Amino acid sequence: MRVLKFAILGLLEQEKMTGYDITAAFKGALGQFWSAKHSQIYPELKKLVLEELIEFETVIQGEKLEKKLYSLTAKGIAELTEWIQQVEAVNVSHKDEFMLKTYFIAAMDKQEAQQLFSNQLNSRQRKLEELEQILTELEAEQKAPMHFSSPEFGHYLVLTRAIEREKGYIQWLERSLALME
Repeated sequence: MRVLKFAILGLLEQEKMTGYDITAAFKGALGQFWSAKHSQIYPELKKLVLEELIEFETVIQGEKLEKKLYSLTAKGIAELTEWIQQVEAVNVSHKDEFMLKTYFIAAMDKQEAQQLFSNQLNSRQRKLEELEQILTELEAEQKAPMHFSSPEFGHYLVLTRAIEREKGYIQWLERSLALME
């Protein structure tokens, strides 16, 4: 399944965007849980145009710069809606280098293991602070309390889940370090 396809369709459901705007979205809020590179996005945009799921208009910026402004077609909206309504099995990531190293902890001495876990703890704490700052900014931008019809409700849900994930990871790391004492 081409999940990038649906990520792009979802972005374009929110608003018309250029390829640059889409790439920037993957570096911003969307990048907290899904990544895509410039080299993946532009070929996918071409496929989506060929499949008639999106269309574009060429707009002029400044005196000469042409850019493509992409939008969803009715067919694209239908495909996005169908994908959103599909029930998926729980997706578990099978590639976590830190956990792989943890599995082989017996190959380390105690100080190496403690350093590995301390470094991970520091990284996770910084990530948590970053996510909490983003949440604070998001909440400050809202004129009213967050609710289902808020334009940023999906971002809010994903962000609060990411915060809970980091808190849980930090607790586990702290317990693990205590066991190493």
